[in-house]
Amino acid sequence: MLAWLTQSYIGKLVATFIISMLPVVELRGGIPYGVGFGLDPWVAFAVAVLGNMVPVPFILFFVDKVFEILKRMGGSFAKFAEWLERKAYRNQEKIEKYKVFGLLIFVAIPLPGTGAWTGAMAAGVLGISKKKSILSIFAGVLIAGFIMTAVSYGFTFLF
Repeated sequence: MLAWLTQSYIGKLVATFIISMLPVVELRGGIPYGVGFGLDPWVAFAVAVLGNMVPVPFILFFVDKVFEILKRMGGSFAKFAEWLERKAYRNQEKIEKYKVFGLLIFVAIPLPGTGAWTGAMAAGVLGISKKKSILSIFAGVLIAGFIMTAVSYGFTFLF
């Protein structure tokens, strides 16, 4: 299985897609993976963006329910839910000040602690319109993807 993910073209696409879906790693890990295994820059970009966007609607629509369930479970689960909520509220002022544009900028910065997962979680917890959130997060993911592709390929893919 591992050989398939690293040696076949479809495997490299699937691995890039899955890596980009993961929290924390997101496309910040997916694009360099694709680059490292020789994918075309625009293919790695497109697959990573798509993979990064898959969890967003689920997070936006179900974050409150998941937090509620985790809190009812008590113990470590409740502490984990509270930690995630604090993480979302930590960025509340920045996001609410600039609304949808603030969410876009927050997601577009390809640094740890930012990205589609955290942006979607914050938007869901803060009650930002789901339609506007998805569009804003998508635009932020595109920008972050472009930045990561440019950095990963040393801007050579533009010429």
